[in-house]
Amino acid sequence: MRNEGTSIESRPRRCAVVGGGAAGFFLALNLKEMCPEMQVTILERSQRVLAKVAISGGGRCNCTNSFAQVRDLSEVYPRGHRLLKRLFHLFGPRDAYEWFERHGVQLTTQDDECVFPSSQDSKTIIDCFLNEARRHGIDIRTGTSIQSLDELQSFDYVAITTGGQPKATSLQWLADAGHEIEQPVPSLFTFNIDDERLRSLMGTVCEHASLMLPQTKFRSTGPLLVTHWGLSGPATLKLSSHAARWLHEHNYQSPISINWTGMNEAEVASHLSQLAATHSQKLVSSVRPFDLSARLWSHLIERSLDGKADARWAEIGKKHMNRLVNTLCNDTYLINGRAPFKDEFVTCGGVSLNSVVPQTLESRSCPHLYFAGEILDIDGVTGGFNFQAAWTTAYTVANAISKTEKDLTQ
Repeated sequence: MRNEGTSIESRPRRCAVVGGGAAGFFLALNLKEMCPEMQVTILERSQRVLAKVAISGGGRCNCTNSFAQVRDLSEVYPRGHRLLKRLFHLFGPRDAYEWFERHGVQLTTQDDECVFPSSQDSKTIIDCFLNEARRHGIDIRTGTSIQSLDELQSFDYVAITTGGQPKATSLQWLADAGHEIEQPVPSLFTFNIDDERLRSLMGTVCEHASLMLPQTKFRSTGPLLVTHWGLSGPATLKLSSHAARWLHEHNYQSPISINWTGMNEAEVASHLSQLAATHSQKLVSSVRPFDLSARLWSHLIERSLDGKADARWAEIGKKHMNRLVNTLCNDTYLINGRAPFKDEFVTCGGVSLNSVVPQTLESRSCPHLYFAGEILDIDGVTGGFNFQAAWTTAYTVANAISKTEKDLTQ
């Protein structure tokens, strides 16, 4: 960053924000609010800023979460939860909610605690950011790719907010400057399952599923969607996030166990026994437990009853009842790959948290260089958590630069 040889009073102070995404804009706006005299420039490699914000949440932008259902941050942040727990004291989910409403973006919290603009349109947030940037006189330069910190020597402060990078080579310029890089790998992806019978259920939703990678610690719960390529939905994305590195190391090949009920085997066995006693003369296929769809229930019966799909409840013996319970609670398939990288929004990896000062996110090796957003080795599950990490880390950096600047000018 720029040499301090020139008197602070003799020239305007300048900050470069490298990356025109969510974290970059939020950092720039907050820095201008804290230090109006600072000249802030956003440098974006592509021709369009805030592109990821525009398409997030199906174009609605799930901008944060109430965190009301989060018992521990490790549940929603596989990487970075300890740091965020500290930083949330400075700027947490409630602060983000109030910031947007204070800047004219009305928000609404859904039943699942996800927070969206009341307009249900990501353009509301984009317009807010762009209007505020114009009002503050922030210089936005698109089509500007930075390959070395040497290109930024004319700035007093630099904040890197370039987002997740698919390849470690994209981060080599930061490694060359002394930063430890955690290998980037995809997170938040869906699973390819080569089972035609399962894939024939495309469009089926199971609201209370549990997923598990056998012989690992990785588990997830939530709605599960069967697609024409395999498995998707919140439960799948959550599992892929927590198991991102493990799945990468295993070339995205692994058994996966599905509990279609969200209940344990004893509870499922008890429920089925009651059904068998109450509906003994009815066909098994005609009495659907656990609010399962007709197609899914038929599929599970076929996998469990060895050609006895037309059996009555009274005709099911203990062996087949046990198999039905096992299929409901431990239905196993093989993961054979993931969705293409271009379809993914999030990566894990990036600049190691060991390379930054936790209170300020300033580089340990380069003074006045900061990091915010997904460029850091912080990532969350789906549900507004990644945007919240962007707002929190961006605000932290803006606050740190502001405090440093005030200390220098006193």
